[in-house]
Amino acid sequence: MLQIQNLYKTFQRNTINEKTIFSNFKVDINKGDFITVIGSNGAGKSTLLNLISGAIQADEGNIILNKKDLIQLPEHKRSKIISRVFQDPSFGTSPSMTILENLSMAVNKGKKFNLSMGVYKENIPRFKEVLSQLSLGLENMIDTKVGMLSGGQRQALSLVMATISNPDLLLLDEHTAALDPKTSERIVELTEKIVLDKNITTLMVTHNLHQAINQGNRLLMLHQGEIILDIKGEEKKSLTIEKLLSYFDKIQDNQFISDRLLFS
Repeated sequence: MLQIQNLYKTFQRNTINEKTIFSNFKVDINKGDFITVIGSNGAGKSTLLNLISGAIQADEGNIILNKKDLIQLPEHKRSKIISRVFQDPSFGTSPSMTILENLSMAVNKGKKFNLSMGVYKENIPRFKEVLSQLSLGLENMIDTKVGMLSGGQRQALSLVMATISNPDLLLLDEHTAALDPKTSERIVELTEKIVLDKNITTLMVTHNLHQAINQGNRLLMLHQGEIILDIKGEEKKSLTIEKLLSYFDKIQDNQFISDRLLFS
């Protein structure tokens, strides 16, 4: 479903600060995969999502989604089939617009609409039904400006907006990291429910080992731009933090496991 082939990316080329993140990087992802991605700072996790989404351009390689190579497509065209939720809840919504207006823009992503922002009354029952499934009371606040919502409410809304049009691929970039533990747990539950119900192929970057182990059907561990661990199926189901930490020990690189990973 998603094939990344021979991917290369170097930042600040031909300077003293030149840094190669990916060199001949490859990975194949199946339709319906829910993949958690872990790794230390600088491993290439967010850069990988940026390259897939088109936020940054690759130097070389191919990013093939449903047999179509996206490598030359700009970010705004990729966004028609790829959705993303960021770590900062404010990135996925417009605070000066109401919940209704935000959802209307999301459902009309990739379509032409007039200056009314595509707000159609016939969509309101659908929006309220979707929001009611969050159990956050947002269905009763549909005319409230998003800037008035809590961080957790905004991130839940961002998740709904990212998935309401059933994208081919969903990218989650540490989307619970800025939330308190209780709210983070709720957003993770919502994420799993939405992803599984809609069967959306998903890549979820996380620093939380509990999330990495308990969510999804596959786990990728990145280190210095390479996949050093790819666990799926029954092996993934039986994975524990102790087993995962034992893999770290085998790498014999003390800098791989950061305090952020260890104490999450």
